[in-house]
Amino acid sequence: METVVQGVLSGADQAIGHTPLIDLQRLCAEMEGSILAKCEFMNPGGSKKDRIAKQMLDAAQARGLLSPGSTIVEVTSGNTGCGLAIVCAVRGYKFVSVMSKANTIERIRMMRILGAEVVLVDQAPDSPPGKVSPQDLILVEEEATRYVEQHGAVRVDQFHSESNKMAHYTGTGREIWEQADGEIDAFVEFVGTGGTFAGVSEAFKERNPEIRCYIVEPTSASHFGCREYLGPHRIAGGGYARDLDLIDHSLVADYIAIDDETATNMARKLAAREGLFVGTSSGANVAAAVQLLADRERGSRIVVVLTDTGLKYLSTPLFEV
Repeated sequence: METVVQGVLSGADQAIGHTPLIDLQRLCAEMEGSILAKCEFMNPGGSKKDRIAKQMLDAAQARGLLSPGSTIVEVTSGNTGCGLAIVCAVRGYKFVSVMSKANTIERIRMMRILGAEVVLVDQAPDSPPGKVSPQDLILVEEEATRYVEQHGAVRVDQFHSESNKMAHYTGTGREIWEQADGEIDAFVEFVGTGGTFAGVSEAFKERNPEIRCYIVEPTSASHFGCREYLGPHRIAGGGYARDLDLIDHSLVADYIAIDDETATNMARKLAAREGLFVGTSSGANVAAAVQLLADRERGSRIVVVLTDTGLKYLSTPLFEV
């Protein structure tokens, strides 16, 4: 497939999408099958969430919910917030990110530098520092609701927004299909809001119903696979131990559990062997794909998403050397 060449863009929001698809040949050299990695960390905000930020604001504008200077509020672990901060900066909106203090300092600083107001919510008393718990998310949600009511702001609500799914249905999924020439056997995705899995799996299934789509979860928060919550984890951006409205579970072939250490080690391997500097959820995706290639998907061509850049994890144990 030929590289898409764009002319001069009108803003950073126009640079979102059209990310590369890379064959992880070095990592899979001794395996039967292959893993194709969609490099979403190459978006302007460093993650796949840039796509939904643009799509959600496009939809809000189309519905007449926004005017110059409007305030947008969202609950975020940081990646969606970075995407929204970029799009709001370009379009002249104020963005307020409501997030737990357990999230990494890199994301907080990035949003603030991009002009966002960041409202940090204390963790619940029993939550381990640096690990977002379901109780922490409840507190964050309460604070976001309070802010919207007090300031008359617009909440984009990524967990329930159809635009979240559509960004990956019309964008990510279609791009991967074209880049891979439709030669795809399976898709593996770590779920946060569920939008990426929902959009990409629907795009794939419409084109080839035989493609098998797997959801990845943290071992300690296998909400769909085992209905268990054993405690907080360090795979950022998901494993929230909550139902996800965007996901059609009839499209799920199975649920794969990956622990913190396995996700971390794979993220380090991706950096050292493939030159891909990514975060923990990317490591979880690739680790799950490797496990599948060694077993039921032996010989298959599996697609994964590399969610975000490792630059957002420099203060964490992920890349301690």
